[in-house]
Amino acid sequence: MAATKKAARDEEVEGFTAEERAAMKERAREVRGKKKDGTADLLEKISEMGDADRAIAERLHALITEAAPELAPKTWYGMPAYAKDGKVLCFFQAAGKFDSRYATFGFNDIANLDDGEMWPTTFALTELTPRAEQTIVELVKKAVR
Repeated sequence: MAATKKAARDEEVEGFTAEERAAMKERAREVRGKKKDGTADLLEKISEMGDADRAIAERLHALITEAAPELAPKTWYGMPAYAKDGKVLCFFQAAGKFDSRYATFGFNDIANLDDGEMWPTTFALTELTPRAEQTIVELVKKAVR
């Protein structure tokens, strides 16, 4: 019981879950090991995902590389990501990454998605339907402009 209380206390003090700390460690490794082509790392991370997340990530990879071949595949905090001029433009967070209810596909602030005072930048994904795929392709193309 004392070990359990200590572990809970350590987590509260640090303020990060074990999954978040692991993602930060992965990011540190990514920064130290800068590569020109991160495709192999991205595909390796996808292969490590559970079935549902892997299916979505594989399809996203195909859609993004076809819609915006100028984006550079890489990993970002251990997640598949795509960069423009060295900066992450969009990324996929598997549901299993942080034991979430759903996976997400998101854009960072370099994406040209501005639309008034407020616009969505992250989308929940439970499956990729043809309609969802079309929306993603449109968003990626707009974000890259």
